[in-house]
Amino acid sequence: MEGPDRRPHGDVTRPGTVCPVEEIDRAIVAALTVDGRLSYTDLAEKVGLSVSAVHQRVRRLEQRGVIRGYTARVDYTALDLPLTAFVAIRPIDPSQPDDAPERLAGLPEIEGCYSVAGEDHYLLLVRVKSPGDLERLLQEIRAAANVTTRTTIVLSTPFEHRPPKIL
Repeated sequence: MEGPDRRPHGDVTRPGTVCPVEEIDRAIVAALTVDGRLSYTDLAEKVGLSVSAVHQRVRRLEQRGVIRGYTARVDYTALDLPLTAFVAIRPIDPSQPDDAPERLAGLPEIEGCYSVAGEDHYLLLVRVKSPGDLERLLQEIRAAANVTTRTTIVLSTPFEHRPPKIL
């Protein structure tokens, strides 16, 4: 029986729970992580299903949140944002609320905010035009979130956005 709360093979889906991803769906996700612009026809060939079956599975993977979107990978240097840095932050007063992500969400130079284990509380991935822009951003981060910062500037990026091992 299939329906909104049932998966093929009888696995029950409860709201708020994550269902294991079947092997064929993993193959679909693996192919899309390598090339998110694959046509349904090409994807069907890669995983050995019909085009309509692949379309249906991709739609279900999107609805379940396994596939959360499709993005373009860009050359940040070409966009005049050649300086990438990681900024570790920790609160000046640990007794204050842990609301740094909310306080920093409005700073567009921050591409990613990761909660981390260890002495630091968050690790920020930032992209800016120049060292002066980085210095200005660090001041904004400190003032907005009442944190101390420790910055590591990226010299080169041998690889990033590698597809995960899914199968």
